[in-house]
Amino acid sequence: MSKPIKLNAPAVLAEIRRRAKSKPFQKRMADLLVELCRVDTTPSPDVSVMRAAESKSFGILERELAKLSFAGAQAERRAINPAIKHHRHYSLLHFTKTAQRPAGLSPEETYRGRSNLLYLIPGAGEGQGQSVALNAHIDVVAPYFPPSRKGDLIFGRGACDDKASIVGIIGALQVLAEVMPAAGLCWKRNVTAMMVIEEETGGNGSLSLALDRELKKLYDSILVGEITSLKIHPANRGAVWYRAELKLPGISLFEMAAFVNEELEKEGAALRAESRHDLFPQRPVQTCHGIIGGYGEHPSRICGEVDFTIRFNRAPDRKTEQLVRDCLDAAIVEYTGLYGDKTKVADAATGKPMVARHYDCRRTGKNLSVGVHGAAGHMGSVRDRDGAITKLSHLVRRLIRSRRKIESLAGSLMRLELSKPHGNALILEGGQGFVPTHEIEEVMQRLVGAAARGAENYLRLAGRKERGVDVVRVTFEKLHNAAFEGNPDSPSMKNAIAAAKATGIWKDEPILGWTVSCDARLFASEYPGMDVLTFGPGLLVHAHSDVEQVSISELQKSIEFLAVFLLKQTGSL
Repeated sequence: MSKPIKLNAPAVLAEIRRRAKSKPFQKRMADLLVELCRVDTTPSPDVSVMRAAESKSFGILERELAKLSFAGAQAERRAINPAIKHHRHYSLLHFTKTAQRPAGLSPEETYRGRSNLLYLIPGAGEGQGQSVALNAHIDVVAPYFPPSRKGDLIFGRGACDDKASIVGIIGALQVLAEVMPAAGLCWKRNVTAMMVIEEETGGNGSLSLALDRELKKLYDSILVGEITSLKIHPANRGAVWYRAELKLPGISLFEMAAFVNEELEKEGAALRAESRHDLFPQRPVQTCHGIIGGYGEHPSRICGEVDFTIRFNRAPDRKTEQLVRDCLDAAIVEYTGLYGDKTKVADAATGKPMVARHYDCRRTGKNLSVGVHGAAGHMGSVRDRDGAITKLSHLVRRLIRSRRKIESLAGSLMRLELSKPHGNALILEGGQGFVPTHEIEEVMQRLVGAAARGAENYLRLAGRKERGVDVVRVTFEKLHNAAFEGNPDSPSMKNAIAAAKATGIWKDEPILGWTVSCDARLFASEYPGMDVLTFGPGLLVHAHSDVEQVSISELQKSIEFLAVFLLKQTGSL
């Protein structure tokens, strides 16, 4: 065995960069990411499916961790503690609900045999550094699609959100396992790697670790891996997912939903106007509508496609059909005036228009079928994408307001229906973002009020006397993340900036909060005053989208950064 050579800091950094940039290493990391993305870790009502996928993923990671040679280090699958159900940040287990078990499974049933994966490296307990944890999640949103590689890009569900951050942690540790012994370096403080489950469904995996007081003794700060485009953030915006159930006999719930959507959008705009904050000057207060009836996959995934039917008692003539199209076109003008015309914006991933056309309208017997097109993606990118549910709502409201003229010309009543049946209730789901200017309880209350106003607006238009609050029930059983603000001048932030400068990814620009919400808020809330950072590779616009991807070169840069940050944060360099 060759004798360690004491290297100065620039030489250590150069060696980290050399190893991270080597073609064999980059191939290993790319292959590892593809292998992880081949495992479908979307939520499932069959918990045994999730358990098997998580175990398979952890097996892959344990194989990679076994290659490391840090003295005293150990990998551990730490069980999820069902007692998290008593905590205010616990997310209810909505994904376990089925027709056979409408109440869903208990925490004990859901988490039996399931765990997070930890990798614990003990430090010498000396020097001025801090013990640090790294956190990233292995679960992904639906719909799943398998990985593929094209040049420098890896596509697939989870490619950037968040399996690239998982690989970033593994890669950084593998580089350091080679560089540190050769340079005569040892860990001065502890390093804890957390590979967690269930971030996308609310954060129960990280919550279990955040409440683990014995584990907390091993770290004084934490960096949470997410899709931040290699930027470092000491704060996160908050998010709450709503579920609105519309239920009233003898009324069109679908038509009512268009007015509920309108008021939710207005309330979101009001929240944004009130959100002046130094760490969030861009006001990342997004309103996302992810699900209406049988359309959409996830509350925080922008819905990209919805179909509805315009029903008549008899087939409409050409003049009636033209009037309907004129109303639809007028609604599109109104919609694009507010949200932009994404048929005129190129999708960076394809080079083609983000949306080929806003809608299709075709005759089907006596009826007209309308397909509404949008561009799916992460809730945080809603202003860059195109929400089909909000667009749909504009179309429906315009038709309703012209109903008298359309029916007079058609000589027939007009009914608007969602093309997929929804029974005697219609469910809407989505998310509302907010920054530390607002408490989460206030945001919830305002969404409840907005939904009731929207329902009542429609009821009055339809000549009904019911109150909106009696026909729409809004609940928040899924993700409910508080916003948090950290210190942009903290020791951890200074070390992160130094690492970013050393690895060439730092840009002289204001330090800002991340415009998305993630598990970072659980640790910031549980341990006020602890340094909590968010960082990782990938573009937010690709997360949750149908073209989710990450570049290998950006993954490599994140590995370099994490390796240098760990040395600086622990005082080991």
